[in-house]
Amino acid sequence: MPGDGSRVCLGLGSNLGEKQRNLQCAVNAMGAFATLRAVSSLYRTAPVGYLQQDWFLNAAVMVETALAPVELLRALLEVEQRMGRVRDIRNGPRLIDLDILLWEGLQVDDEDLQVPHPRLVERHFVLAPLAEIVPEWIHPGTGRTIAAHLQALGVAEGVERLALGAWLEDQPAPRMAR
Repeated sequence: MPGDGSRVCLGLGSNLGEKQRNLQCAVNAMGAFATLRAVSSLYRTAPVGYLQQDWFLNAAVMVETALAPVELLRALLEVEQRMGRVRDIRNGPRLIDLDILLWEGLQVDDEDLQVPHPRLVERHFVLAPLAEIVPEWIHPGTGRTIAAHLQALGVAEGVERLALGAWLEDQPAPRMAR
């Protein structure tokens, strides 16, 4: 069963094509290796870093998975690839972006994977949706809750909450390349 195991929070983002459908497709694809446990609202967010691009839709989900951290990373990268993600500009436009944000009870510091995500506490567009689903989770590197980190960032320009967690319901899944 995909969901037996660890609870993990993932960040999702898209700023190309049908953004909401891209996020829905990614969540649906995760069903092969994880069980969805919680979903944040959708957020419309300004780009960070490379500014010559459209705004993003971002969300966070909590899943339960039996995969090890590196296996989950590989599975998420495969979802991105199957959906058509192209990595050509750092922080540039993307059809889908899937990040491991937090892993309950675990820290990882490998060459290919760092958990918690290294820029988690600096990014309002990550903390806002994450605080909806796991406000009391403790960031293992700082000892502070996700809600406390969000509060410390203060009001953010360029981050607008759109749809509640039901944005995944009653939507046909887009087709993915094989």
